[in-house]
Amino acid sequence: MALWRRSAFATGMTLLALSMVPGARAQTGADFYATHPITLISSFAAGGFNDLASRLVARHLGRFIPGAPGIIVKNVPGAGGVIAANNLYQTAARDGTVIGQLDRGIPQTGFRGAPNVKFDVLGFTWLGSLSTYANEACILWVRKDHPAMSVEDLKKPSLHTRLGTVPGATNHLLSKVSKKVLGLNVDVITGYPGAGPIWIALLNGELDGHIIGTSSVESSHPHLLKDGGIRPLVQFGRQTRMAGYENVPTGLEIARDDNERALVEFAELPFVTSLPFVAPPNIPADRAQILDAAFQAMIVDPEFIQDAQRMKIEISPIAGKPLMELLKKYSKTSKAVIEQYNQVIDSDQ
Repeated sequence: MALWRRSAFATGMTLLALSMVPGARAQTGADFYATHPITLISSFAAGGFNDLASRLVARHLGRFIPGAPGIIVKNVPGAGGVIAANNLYQTAARDGTVIGQLDRGIPQTGFRGAPNVKFDVLGFTWLGSLSTYANEACILWVRKDHPAMSVEDLKKPSLHTRLGTVPGATNHLLSKVSKKVLGLNVDVITGYPGAGPIWIALLNGELDGHIIGTSSVESSHPHLLKDGGIRPLVQFGRQTRMAGYENVPTGLEIARDDNERALVEFAELPFVTSLPFVAPPNIPADRAQILDAAFQAMIVDPEFIQDAQRMKIEISPIAGKPLMELLKKYSKTSKAVIEQYNQVIDSDQ
């Protein structure tokens, strides 16, 4: 055998042997990440709650990646998170040096077939989500002096309930679902720039109610819970009633038929992926495995959990593979349900 052939054969056998040695591929990853920092694309403007979640992950994830790379957050807000999602899917490096936090509504936006979507929801490398909303609920609250004592009262034609909303936000979408799908007699009042102005309007009597998560109320207006200043009537984002709110029905419970239940379930998809993290599609398999393992190790790490609790970030995590299975289930939502949901969301009221 010629010398060059023997040399090539020997090199090939060495590489084959190395690939079969346990830990060899991990060592390759360690070598890579020791010299390659990671960029974490956040779909949100700096300073907000979701941006804080991005920075929480940036502080901790590198500890669980061989080579301990530094992680830098890059904010790419806009279009309800679609700009960042398109960036991650279309143009971001596919070598394992870029990951991202998506807006929780991105999977639903993708399945709805929005015209500005340039990504396939199931094509991302899903790392997991920090929260599945297991310890929280998104509740329709009314003022304590409002006459509605239960969700049944919200069905009375004579009783109007003004709900404050932010255009395109979760409270806006769920207010429309409450009105158009569940048949509640609510007026969807839009135009508020954020939750803060809605609270002010609610407390001064300009509004009757607000749809917002329990943790947000606990952190921003705990006195309203303590003093009974607001009353919970319906809870969303849950299959079962949340502990402490056993007398408050879920949206799924008050749905009147299978079609309404399907619409409510699809509307609640963003809560399943409450704080999702991904990498671009088609990154090298060994680096995808490293990132996946690192995320799984991080979400159960006591130091990480303690830091999240300090920041009041609800942690009920799910790893990438089971989250992918859930998304596959939602991807099979019938076209008829999605079309009907789009009509509800795109309506003026």
